Amino acid sequence: MSAETHQDIHRLDLDGREIVLVGTAHISQESADLVRLVIRDEQPDRVCVELDERRYQALSQESRWESLDIKQVIRNKQLSTLLVNLLLGAYQKKLGGQLGVTPGTELLEATKAADEDGIPISLCDRDIRITLRRAWRRIGFFKKFWLMASVMAGIMEDSEISEEQLREIRQKDVLNEMMNELGEAMPALKEVLIDERDAYLAEKIRQADGDRVVAVVGAGHVAGIVDILNRGETTELAPIEEIPPVSPIWKWVGWAIPVLIVGAIVYIGWDQGGAAAGDNIVYWVLANGIPCAIGAAIALAHPLAILAAFVSAPITSLSPLIGAAYVVAFVQAYFRPPLVREFKSVGDDFTRVGRWWGNKLLRILLTFLLSGMGSFLGTLVGGKEILSNLFR
Repeated sequence: MSAETHQDIHRLDLDGREIVLVGTAHISQESADLVRLVIRDEQPDRVCVELDERRYQALSQESRWESLDIKQVIRNKQLSTLLVNLLLGAYQKKLGGQLGVTPGTELLEATKAADEDGIPISLCDRDIRITLRRAWRRIGFFKKFWLMASVMAGIMEDSEISEEQLREIRQKDVLNEMMNELGEAMPALKEVLIDERDAYLAEKIRQADGDRVVAVVGAGHVAGIVDILNRGETTELAPIEEIPPVSPIWKWVGWAIPVLIVGAIVYIGWDQGGAAAGDNIVYWVLANGIPCAIGAAIALAHPLAILAAFVSAPITSLSPLIGAAYVVAFVQAYFRPPLVREFKSVGDDFTRVGRWWGNKLLRILLTFLLSGMGSFLGTLVGGKEILSNLFR
């Protein structure tokens, strides 16, 4: 294999500086071998890799899960982000497992090769948490479920992929076709995951010290980075490092629902009497509490988590500040915290539905999802009934 003529290597001249851009597949042993060869032959002043600090620590430290505080994740309302991260990670790990390669091996190999030769390293990717949260905020409610269902289907699919098929996927025209399809389905998602990161990576590579820089990035980013660097386009990083706030419309909706429900019950009490208002309050409690508790029970949650589901759902449904699902998940995590070995095996367990109930981390996520769905259903049913009673 010759680094000089390899199709995944692109040489750019930036005002007298040489940028050697290496496009890789994150689950390919061939890519891992290539980056080591390029760094050895080029002996650059600096090596840039498509990693952020969190992903670098995840790849380089096997004990990384020991420092994850699941209760703090719940307090920060980041369970949805963790779930998406696990979904994408499990999908990539499944492909890598079929080829006997750990996902991200070539990126870690680049850092090792640079370290062995005493070459400084720059982690050039945007924080994965920011990327995921920006992506999550940019897509609509129903497309969130479509995305998760699509990735889940890919995880559960039994089809095999060969190194030859992987090599074809890495070809630029196939990648462009895939990105175009993604852009047509969810343009906002492509903008965050691809376009913004192309600009971010390009700017970080431009800012890297040294007259000769080797940059190791996923093949899907190569075309965008090359185009941006060749055009001399600069990017202000601060705006794309921010997590966009929730739309004011959703804030108004979040407060409008409880005001509407409480107002309806007050009006019913004034118009139809205290007994009628009491009946509607009882209906609201049962309509919210029962399906939320059933969801927790299906997840085989701790008995106190199931009780928390029943008690919290009618209350949290009247407040946009916290959802019942977070309350239930926190109680579940408190009484049945996951073990270190369960954090380590979560990628494998995620690909087999039967193990979701056996892995305590996945059971927390399952409790979160099912109790949340129950609470949402209860709010719809209870709200519809109470509003219909206004006109009796």
